[in-house]
Amino acid sequence: MEFSDYIVYVDESGDHGLATLDPNYPLFVLAFCIFAKHSYAEQVVPAVQKLKFRQFGHDLVILHEHEIRKETGDFACFRNRQEKMAFLEQLTTVIEQAEFSLVACVIEKQKLLQRYQTPSNPYHLALAFGLERVYRYLQAQGQGERVTHIVVERRGRKEDDELELEFRRICDGANWFNRPLPLAIRFADKKTNSAGLQLADMVARPIGMSILRPEQPNRAYDVLRCKLYGGAEKKGWGLKCFP
Repeated sequence: MEFSDYIVYVDESGDHGLATLDPNYPLFVLAFCIFAKHSYAEQVVPAVQKLKFRQFGHDLVILHEHEIRKETGDFACFRNRQEKMAFLEQLTTVIEQAEFSLVACVIEKQKLLQRYQTPSNPYHLALAFGLERVYRYLQAQGQGERVTHIVVERRGRKEDDELELEFRRICDGANWFNRPLPLAIRFADKKTNSAGLQLADMVARPIGMSILRPEQPNRAYDVLRCKLYGGAEKKGWGLKCFP
């Protein structure tokens, strides 16, 4: 089969476990950033590299939302709040100008536990919802019969094996379409300097916060709304909340 003209980068926010819930963030979010390969290679990657050169003098820094927020690692360099806010504004501009479409699945874990006696794994639920919507998007672009790679970060041997098994089960036909999906999973090391994975890492938490605290100002989500597949107002397409 031919490769499609698109590539998808995936990252998560929150813990997918159900044994204990974080009262400050009882969600699991899985974000799928869908890039046309030509715009990714020609516009997105250079824009991310230029941002890093301006801020750090080199492009080896890995952008991690948690480290930026907590000012750890390479992001302990800010001398004051003004410097950090200036960097965040530049990063927001890069994300705003980047051409990609977004599918995000939010699992509200407390509701899941209340509704189901034996709830499914939140990661597996979000993965199924996400892949179905990604495939629907690809069909709309005339790419439904071509192989599209889905890139995820490695988490650990056991977790990766479980994820790959679930991914293959969904793509073999356990999906809304009841047919095989031409999607292929690729695992990337956490130290991989991938612009796509780093942007996916930036978008997952703001989406979660938009659900958890919708009344709170959320500049990052304001930028992402227009990138949601189908538009922010088309519930269940680009943004799927469950249950």
